[in-house]
Amino acid sequence: MFVGVVAGAVVVALVVLVVLFKMMWRVAEPNEALVISGSKHKTAGVDDGMGFRIVTGRGTLVTPGLQVVRRLSLDLNEADLDVECVTSQGIPVRVKGVVIFKVGDDQASIANAARRFLDQQKMMGSRVHNVFAGHLRSIVGGLTVENMIRDRERLTGETRAASGSEMEKLGLIIDSLQIQEILDPTGYIKNLAAPHAAAVQRDARIAQAEADRAATQAEQEANARKAESTRNSEILQAGYRAEMEKATAQSQQAGPLAEAAARQEVVVQETRVAELEAQRREQQLQIDVRKPADAAAYQTRTVAEAERDARISAAQAQAQETELRAAAEATRVKTAALADAEATKAHALAQADATRASGEAEAAAAKARGLAQAAAVQAQGLAQAEAAKALGLAEAEAIKARAAALAENQEAVVAQQLAENWPEIVRAGASAFGNVEHMVLLNGAEGMGEMFAKALTMGGTGLGLARQLLGQMKEQSPAAPSLNGSTPKSEQIPVQSDGPEGRTG
Repeated sequence: MFVGVVAGAVVVALVVLVVLFKMMWRVAEPNEALVISGSKHKTAGVDDGMGFRIVTGRGTLVTPGLQVVRRLSLDLNEADLDVECVTSQGIPVRVKGVVIFKVGDDQASIANAARRFLDQQKMMGSRVHNVFAGHLRSIVGGLTVENMIRDRERLTGETRAASGSEMEKLGLIIDSLQIQEILDPTGYIKNLAAPHAAAVQRDARIAQAEADRAATQAEQEANARKAESTRNSEILQAGYRAEMEKATAQSQQAGPLAEAAARQEVVVQETRVAELEAQRREQQLQIDVRKPADAAAYQTRTVAEAERDARISAAQAQAQETELRAAAEATRVKTAALADAEATKAHALAQADATRASGEAEAAAAKARGLAQAAAVQAQGLAQAEAAKALGLAEAEAIKARAAALAENQEAVVAQQLAENWPEIVRAGASAFGNVEHMVLLNGAEGMGEMFAKALTMGGTGLGLARQLLGQMKEQSPAAPSLNGSTPKSEQIPVQSDGPEGRTG
């Protein structure tokens, strides 16, 4: 019985020991760390006397009631980034990304994370988001939108490097940082892409146009070859039919008819050869000249239409803006003009009445003066015309009378002319004494009288010479003047006249 009691006691003791061992033994999972507090421990890599012990990947004994065991997860955590930033150009952007992080595997990182997140492990994501948001705003503020788009690795690397020291203090390590999307609420990125998209669209349209042109050219060439084959076939068939008909005709006809048919066939064949050559040249011209010209014209027209549409769109936008601005300005000007018009309307009406009365009076006076001046000018012109006409008639009558007198009595006419010009004759004779400075007269006053008498008789001498000349002309003239004073054209005698008429005959 004593043995049974001992055996029972041993079993009870063993059971108690097993239960106590299970209560005191703790095992850390691969993805967690045990943080044991309640006694002073020394941990490798960590400051001595930190007040807790860290166990990872193994089991350890914990004294119930004296020590407390808590678990710190070493799993991966994810923090979404959605940060509104402003670039160095002053353009607001919105950066979206994701940070994948975890507690470091070393004792120091676990200790730092345990001190900060042991009871707030669910708050790790928000804390990490705040850290990265601040650094991301700072880094984006030093970049342009173009740099962010073209070099995202630079943005990622600088953000990760700037946040690394702070994450290390938190006991966290960054497994991955990805910038997923850069949103542009102002449309700056879209506008950056517009010229490239337009260039790509333009190149696509040009390529399509080139393809259409090449396809059209190939199709036209194929049609031309097809038409040429059809033509050649029809020509051959026509030749065969002609040969058959010729053989039939030759068999039915004989002699001269066969010879005439042969000559006709030669002419027909030559004509067909000429026609075929002309058709070949025409097709060649179509392929070499017209088709390339049509393709070039289509390309030019397509490019011009695209440029015209772009200019029309820009002009329409500018026209709408100008129209709105002009409408606002017109409303303002119209209001001011209406006010000014109402203020000046009465004054303008009074001035208009006065101006109209004054203008009508001046117009009537100017009209009367114009009529009077026109009448005076007309009367003066008529008087001058009548005077000129009367003077012309008088001169004509004088010439006619002189001519008649000359025909009747030439000596009287010559004497009259000498008498009319006697003062000039005497003056011309006396002019011989004008250059004489000293004159010596031997017989005194009698000599002076003789000199003047000689000067005065020079006219008489001239009259005698004129008479002698007229006498000689009468002797040489075979016919006498007619009763009316006229002579034949071949017998008229020219007479020198010193009157205003000049020389008459």
